[in-house]
Amino acid sequence: MPDSALARVQRAIGWIRREFATSLRVETLAEKAAMSPSSFHRHFKAATALSPLQYQKRVRLMQARMLMVAQGASVTGAAFEVGYESATQFSREYARLFGLPPARDAARIAAHVRGNSM
Repeated sequence: MPDSALARVQRAIGWIRREFATSLRVETLAEKAAMSPSSFHRHFKAATALSPLQYQKRVRLMQARMLMVAQGASVTGAAFEVGYESATQFSREYARLFGLPPARDAARIAAHVRGNSM
């Protein structure tokens, strides 16, 4: 259904994926989805298993990973590019999600890609 709660959450997800580097407020997303903040949060979590802010963080970290691996961005450069204000906070959250600090993870992925392309 085009105006179902899921469709409205999907529109908000699209907005997060496009604007991941900007500061985000759940109230603003709920407004864009034409839902109350509590209803939006509940439907969002049901659809993604993450809160809106956790989802944004995941998108940011995955984008930063891509920047470091595919474009050779520095850890600090990638952190700021995806919207983090603190490289330390970025590194802490990155390691929590991916299991390694950003530079080591990017180097591991690059080495794996080089090893598979030979």
